[in-house]
Amino acid sequence: MERRDEFLCGVVEECAVDGEKVEGFCFYGRPWSMEQRKVLFQWMQRWGLNTYLYGPKDDLKHRLLWREVYSAEEEAQLKALVCEAESRGLRFVYALSPGQDIVFSSSSDLTLLKRKLRQVAELGCQAFAILFDDIDHSMCQADTEAFSSFAHAQVSVANEIFRFLGEPPVFLFCPTEYCGSLCSPSVSKSPYLLTVGEDLLPGISVIWTGSKVISRELSADSLMEVQSVLQRPPLVWDNLHANDYDSRRVFLGPFKGRPPGLRAHLRGLLLNPNCEFEANYIPLHTLGTWHKAGKEDREGEEHQYCPDQALSAALQDWMDELSQPLQPGRQIRPTEHRSSGPSSKHKPSDSSDNQHGAQSKPSSTAGACSAQSHKPSAARKETVTRPLRSEERAHGGHSQEKAPGKGLCAGKGPLSEAQVRLLVGLYYLPHEHGPPAQSLLQDLTWLKANCHYVSVNGNGKKTQPQKVEEWRARAGRFLAACDEIAVLHGCVVNSVNRAVLYDLYPYVWDLRNTILVAKAFISWLEGRVMSESSSLGSWKNCFHWCGASSGAELLGVEAEPWVFKGGLSGEVQMLLPVGTSSELFSHPPPLFPTSRLYNIRPFQHKDKVELYRMVRQLHQRARGAQDSAVVHPDFIGDRCLGASLALCPEYSFVLEDELGVCGCAVGILDVRSFAKRCQASWLPAMRDKYLVRPHGSNGHTATKEALQSFLEEQDYPDSLLYHFPSQLRLEALPELVDCSVSRSLLTSLLTALKANGSQGVFCEVQPTDRLRLEFLTKLGFLEILRGEARSTEGLVLGRLL
Repeated sequence: MERRDEFLCGVVEECAVDGEKVEGFCFYGRPWSMEQRKVLFQWMQRWGLNTYLYGPKDDLKHRLLWREVYSAEEEAQLKALVCEAESRGLRFVYALSPGQDIVFSSSSDLTLLKRKLRQVAELGCQAFAILFDDIDHSMCQADTEAFSSFAHAQVSVANEIFRFLGEPPVFLFCPTEYCGSLCSPSVSKSPYLLTVGEDLLPGISVIWTGSKVISRELSADSLMEVQSVLQRPPLVWDNLHANDYDSRRVFLGPFKGRPPGLRAHLRGLLLNPNCEFEANYIPLHTLGTWHKAGKEDREGEEHQYCPDQALSAALQDWMDELSQPLQPGRQIRPTEHRSSGPSSKHKPSDSSDNQHGAQSKPSSTAGACSAQSHKPSAARKETVTRPLRSEERAHGGHSQEKAPGKGLCAGKGPLSEAQVRLLVGLYYLPHEHGPPAQSLLQDLTWLKANCHYVSVNGNGKKTQPQKVEEWRARAGRFLAACDEIAVLHGCVVNSVNRAVLYDLYPYVWDLRNTILVAKAFISWLEGRVMSESSSLGSWKNCFHWCGASSGAELLGVEAEPWVFKGGLSGEVQMLLPVGTSSELFSHPPPLFPTSRLYNIRPFQHKDKVELYRMVRQLHQRARGAQDSAVVHPDFIGDRCLGASLALCPEYSFVLEDELGVCGCAVGILDVRSFAKRCQASWLPAMRDKYLVRPHGSNGHTATKEALQSFLEEQDYPDSLLYHFPSQLRLEALPELVDCSVSRSLLTSLLTALKANGSQGVFCEVQPTDRLRLEFLTKLGFLEILRGEARSTEGLVLGRLL
């Protein structure tokens, strides 16, 4: 017979199915496979844990359809799981959540509840939990007449079920007020909890999450208060590593903030872990170390639990796990015949997400946004496919040259220990960042706050050269940290352990993209950002919170982690001028990951040749031989990019991969003043350049006609330019495998424009260009002007900044 006084320590499985709505939050998750649960039981046995609570929300008969019994096939699966747990020496707790629609006074509902639990008991299960969390406090008319309170109704049902099951040694009850913040008016004065403590049978244990739903720490004093009210030690349902409330966060850090001495005030502690199975190795490993420390402490042996030491030990063991060629979901299948791309907790990308949303032919208007649409071929689904330079792509060449200082990731292999430590530090705990994340945020915050020393119209370089040097040193450190994250992203993609890739890729990919923008922004600041004295105003005024080690800390109270979403990615995002525009940052990951290294940086004059070659190549692909009479090699570059690169190069960004330039975004801060400068200097230079020397018998006529595109005055109404004073254009080679970098490139330009005071930006789109329209619409652009109102055919799309 099981001991009633044994300390229960183990795991809750409760991850929700994709997109399920619970209590106003959208929960994301993927149900664990049977193979994963078997591995979980092996881990638990190895690390000394003893209890597994089964309550996954993908099992509809656990919550939504709780009245229905399991089919024969479902029975077999559940029985196999119970037997597997018992074979590992684990206690299997079956949880049921009838609270959404149960009528407590209904004998029919009570009969159905008993029938369901009897069926599970006959499968060999001997421990149960009845959960009334996250439900409405109101009762129907029949229950109001039958019971004096909501708590009395729940207690009545729980007591009857407990007796019906023969008063099992483990029977758990989750109250509706399951944490301090949900108690009214307080824990000690809550009529609900006082009723539960008075009337619930003493053999039933009560679940508690702490002062919050997700508690940073658990203290002995707070638990003694709960114990006094409930008249029994509570069982902690610990949500420390639960991540189902934020699709951009995962928690790889150690079990922390719960001293082992708390065991004296607890019936047990069950950890509700990450939805992603592979993310839970360190959390559960360190929980086992914590449990062992508590047992030895009670037996008189000195064993202090140190989270950092426990993390180091767990990390060493995880390194062995990461070196195994495991398949997604722990499925057993050949690795050499199938490549496994990561499925995401996000919904799969649609066609426009997997493409650049770019037009198939460049616009003849210099300010239009243009990028190329291309579906990756089968060969490009491989994560190590080598990108070609623009000249190689143009001629079909296969140069073996590598970009200086950058090596290609070749083949699959394990992550290094330094990379695993970096990974854990970037995705640490809900209330606390790890050291690398803290350093990254501190540097970004400082660089933002002190950018006036390096501003284009400030005098910091003359008056405070030491501050300038400090700014440059910290910028260098920040950029190096960004490069490490980019390399980590590629190594995760190339990891031999595809199970880890499958679970962690969406998070690493999301952070990589956000860091690309942040790195481009810091690289852009020196000599380009305007100081606060600028008449355009300071972009710093757009920040509401930023720079703390955790965003929730700025409320001044202990807030739940979901108050500020996004984790490290979200906090870096909010430190950028366009950080409040979530549509620029939140996108589903590509179906086929690539380990290719990308970089976004400000334009340098040496890039002009490569950019001109790129746009000429794109033009030739789109137009064929139509413009063969225009043979001057610079003509397309001058027409598409030349004016912007010559007159406002500070608003131009370059996208490069390991082999060179593969995209660019050019912007104009103030279209009105730009047009005047164009008329004064750029257009006369173009007349001289292209009307001097005709090419061939018809060359003069063809060139003269083509030159009209330079001379056509852009007719944008004042009403447009008042709200959208800036303009942009985007160009990207179609060979980009990860099209999300096109979004990051565009976001980098928007960040710079906003930093120097722009309140809105527009671009031109051909009305037939559906892909590019979708691309821009998803980034917050809306149609603001149609071609009928102007002399050109294009639509004008804009967005406020």
